[in-house]
Amino acid sequence: MDEARAVLARLERVEALGREAAPASALLAELRLLVREAEAWVRADRPGVDAEDAVARCAAAFEGRLIGTST
Repeated sequence: MDEARAVLARLERVEALGREAAPASALLAELRLLVREAEAWVRADRPGVDAEDAVARCAAAFEGRLIGTST
């Protein structure tokens, strides 16, 4: 359950950065780490294919948005 704690802590950091109007680069770095930690959580808990697919879709959407905004 350490993975779950890591994800929750990362979410709190992301929210804090949002409240502080932190630079986008800092927020994106935290979001990248959040995706990695969420993937680790899914692998550790093995809740099923649906959860793994959801994490994969989130990661793909995140990467797609980064590519779309990198102009």
